[in-house]
Amino acid sequence: MQLYINTYLHQVNLSLASVTAASFALTALKSVSYFLPYSSIFYLFIVSIMNIYVSNLSFNVEDQDLQEFFTPYGVVTSAKVITDRESGRSRGFGFVEMSDDAAAKKAIAELNEASIDGRTIKVTEAKPKEDRPSGGGGFRGGNSGGGYGNNRNRY
Repeated sequence: MQLYINTYLHQVNLSLASVTAASFALTALKSVSYFLPYSSIFYLFIVSIMNIYVSNLSFNVEDQDLQEFFTPYGVVTSAKVITDRESGRSRGFGFVEMSDDAAAKKAIAELNEASIDGRTIKVTEAKPKEDRPSGGGGFRGGNSGGGYGNNRNRY
């Protein structure tokens, strides 16, 4: 495993002086996991990362604002305000990824129902996609076959 990390760092020529310890560990973890078999990835989780869901954001809040709001609580590895694909306008929620589990839990406890840009935000631990209930489609009654419907004598 050490060989993979050293090889990767040598290839991309990272300057350790410009990378914090937490972001270095995260970069190595994400990059090295690509090269290792699945059984070895288990041993790479030396950094516990928590993803935080932030809702009821003002449409004026941007990624940088979100990152600055969470930074006093620990290292923010990423902050993303989700935008509409077509209009590019904020959808009013976002995600913050923090490198330390304890710092993330403290941020959730202290920032939940705080105010950003005049709006009271809701801050919770993000749930993985598979834990959310499915949307499941609604009622589609009537003849959904299209064309001639159930009438087989169409000629």
